Amino acid sequence: MRGLRPHVLGIDDAPFEKGQSDEVPIVGVMMEGASLVEGVAVGRFAVDGEDATAFLTAWVSGLRWHSALQAVVLGGLTLAGLGVVDIRALAERLGIPVLAVTRRDTARSELASALRTAGLVHRLAIVERTPPARRMHDGLFVAAAGVEQADAEAILRASLNKANLPEPLRMAHLIGAAMVKGQSRGRV
Repeated sequence: MRGLRPHVLGIDDAPFEKGQSDEVPIVGVMMEGASLVEGVAVGRFAVDGEDATAFLTAWVSGLRWHSALQAVVLGGLTLAGLGVVDIRALAERLGIPVLAVTRRDTARSELASALRTAGLVHRLAIVERTPPARRMHDGLFVAAAGVEQADAEAILRASLNKANLPEPLRMAHLIGAAMVKGQSRGRV
């Protein structure tokens, strides 16, 4: 990883109502390290939409600053509800590491149950081939694709500020909430 301030794109979906028919805003924030915002992008994705991996591949590849990116950080494996992202395929297609971070250990996740309940059993294969999430510290677990675990943790450490989540992801979350609700609120 060149430098101590990697260019990381944090991607998060905006808040939405379960089952809503409108597409959900998707926000990407590119930052150098944990303090310099260098770009913001907005897209849209259907609630529980098909092929979140193809969507993210096309969207990220189309960003004008795509070539400067050194990693993508997602808030978990899903986008807009149950749009499951294949982080291995996304890392391979983009040619950069993709990290799915969560506050809790995904070993106890209810994603598989939610997919079964929603009749989206075919997406379970993506979840099953996802690298296991590893605890980086209390309140931060990471599943890494396209990078060794130690390098993934170095990217995340360089992207942390005062919160447990990487700053590009935290900023994407705040912007998405403000877009939908007029202002951000809650734990980020």
